[in-house]
Amino acid sequence: MVYHMASTGLLSTARIYFSLTKPNVWWLLVFTGITGLFAGAGGPPEIYTSILAIITITAGSAGSETVSNYIERDIDSIMRRTARRVLPKGLIKPAWKALVFGLILIAISLITATFINIPTFIFMLAGILDYLLVYVMFTKRRSPANIILGSFAGGAPLMAGYAAAAGEVTLEAWILASLIVLWIPAHVWSLALRYKEDYIRAGVPMLPAVISEVKAIRCIASTVILFILFSIAPYLLYPSKYGLPYLVVAGVSGAALAYYSMRLIALPNKENAWKLFKLTSPQLAILSAAIILENIF
Repeated sequence: MVYHMASTGLLSTARIYFSLTKPNVWWLLVFTGITGLFAGAGGPPEIYTSILAIITITAGSAGSETVSNYIERDIDSIMRRTARRVLPKGLIKPAWKALVFGLILIAISLITATFINIPTFIFMLAGILDYLLVYVMFTKRRSPANIILGSFAGGAPLMAGYAAAAGEVTLEAWILASLIVLWIPAHVWSLALRYKEDYIRAGVPMLPAVISEVKAIRCIASTVILFILFSIAPYLLYPSKYGLPYLVVAGVSGAALAYYSMRLIALPNKENAWKLFKLTSPQLAILSAAIILENIF
């Protein structure tokens, strides 16, 4: 009976700390890192390197999200969308335990990165610093350009994965990572448009919260168009590696994204902003899967 209660308590604690890492955010970052592994290897990557790289990217991404949860716990408690997160609900006390947990994960990430190679370490460190320092600490509460300045962090996992497999970063790696950088504004801004009042209440100057709805929608649509156009670049520059199947996937998934963007322009409301947001993550996942498959077959 005592053993059962103890095991149940440990499981509950594990679930709380796992939720603290925001797995709904980092799973896609890890998947793009795996995409980088396959692209860098030009096929199935070496097993040992892959395991280390996945540990590195997972720990770094989860650790960064955990630390950001600690830093932003004050505004999370104000925003309705985030008020039920672990720290606002007081599920971890004292809150500094969450910070320690996040820093341990980041340390694991950087240590395992050093066992791979220096470029992998550099890109993981740069991504973590860009996210936590540039975005979360210095610009998120101060500038509408926050997500632009913090977007490099989104491409860093792919760069780290690519560097782990290839031992270096090439123009191909930068192009693939740029896809993620261009994808981020529409993803974040469509969410911010849906929860505009939340950001205003918390005093966070996310772009849709500080400009008119019409201008915000134009910005979202513009970044979607840039992303779609740029998604064709791998096919144009590396046709022997990214052939017709990739082009079809990029075209069809991009068309779906364009459709919901145009729908948001025609009917600017929170429901359509939410639909666009919900499509962005699966669209990037599908595009990443196409990159992986093109490097296998």
